[in-house]
Amino acid sequence: MSAPHSNEAVNGRLETATLEGRNKVLGFWLFLGGETVLFGCLFATFLALRNQVNDGPGGMDLFEFNIVAWATFLLLTSSMTSVMAIVEMHRGNVQMMRLWFIVTVLLGAGFLGLEIYEFIHYLNLGLGFTVSAFSSAFYTLVGFHGAHVAFGILWIALLVIQSYKKGLTTVTAPKFYVAALYWHFVDLVWVFIFTIVYLMGRVG
Repeated sequence: MSAPHSNEAVNGRLETATLEGRNKVLGFWLFLGGETVLFGCLFATFLALRNQVNDGPGGMDLFEFNIVAWATFLLLTSSMTSVMAIVEMHRGNVQMMRLWFIVTVLLGAGFLGLEIYEFIHYLNLGLGFTVSAFSSAFYTLVGFHGAHVAFGILWIALLVIQSYKKGLTTVTAPKFYVAALYWHFVDLVWVFIFTIVYLMGRVG
């Protein structure tokens, strides 16, 4: 690992130890702002169409909280493990950082597997993508989030692999940091999906 030369790096803040690193972090916050607007539009669309079920099933007929609860547990736990990875990064412990990120990836994969199972289950119960405005809005919102989870899994996994070659430096640290920010964003979006889609879907 290359030796850090700034006070921030010495104190463990490798991700902001250089101007390039600070710009990457700032730029990623701006990117997340755009993502927030995009998801906000999808949430608004879902809320407008959530009762437009036509002759198809609605949320009250379909949603099973055992699946959703396990998926939520896995994803929220993965948020904690990504925090632990960044804590270890600040300590300069590359091995433990990798371990926590690997656990994050595994938990995210578990969540994604449950979501795929959930979609297949709903399809078998007659909730196709084009059955109703509700089904289209549901699959678009939840599926779009699932695609973000899949991208995050791939991103973090590739960074872990890269760390074996490049280690932890002021160049690689911002990449891990913004990947963790992205993962927290994905988790936060799921909290809103759980509340707006599933909880509101059950109470009508």
